[in-house]
Amino acid sequence: MELTEKKGFDFRMECKPDYGFLSVTVPSGHKLKVEAAAMAAMDTNLEMKTKLKGGFARFLSGESIFINEFTANNGDAEIQIAPACPGDVEHIYLQNETIYLQNTAFLASAYNITVESKWQGFTKGFFSGESFFLIKCSGTGDLWFNSYGGIIPIDVEEGYVIDTGHIVAFTDGLAYEIARIGGYKSLFFSGEGLVCRFKGKGRVWIQTRKISPFISWVNPFRPVKSNN
Repeated sequence: MELTEKKGFDFRMECKPDYGFLSVTVPSGHKLKVEAAAMAAMDTNLEMKTKLKGGFARFLSGESIFINEFTANNGDAEIQIAPACPGDVEHIYLQNETIYLQNTAFLASAYNITVESKWQGFTKGFFSGESFFLIKCSGTGDLWFNSYGGIIPIDVEEGYVIDTGHIVAFTDGLAYEIARIGGYKSLFFSGEGLVCRFKGKGRVWIQTRKISPFISWVNPFRPVKSNN
């Protein structure tokens, strides 16, 4: 168990790196933003409201994010948060900074952190799957994000190449483009294909596993319904 005290909220992260679990103490009168459906348990003096970030029009196109806001009334309150994927949980304290997350990585943040969707365009959209957007988090305060598998930070000095399925987050100021490794045969038959080429100076967080190979591995074991 890792006990941590930061500039923002008191919190602890447990069961890392395989099944990360987060507990946050919300001071009385303060709010915490949490990914929808991630609350596992909480004190009774926490009040919850659901907000749709991006608006209803964007919700229809898959660009919006449902976020629950928890307010501590009449005293400090603790909330336990469980990510959807089996993997790690990471914390950073933003100081008037911006970070970009893959579209499933947001877990929780301080209330004054602005959380919004960012359209990438169809080419860069391969980065985050069918939704074609990243989650942009900016401001000053706590931010927690999660992964599928463990999380490894990489400091980029000039350039770096990462498989698109392994990217969890990256700092503002890094430029990126989607490219292929090899030709079209490599894209469809080698198991390798689209990569993200980062340029500039900053930090990238990668996950030690990616979901698509796991789905391919599990698929042969799925029960098949008989037509007889």
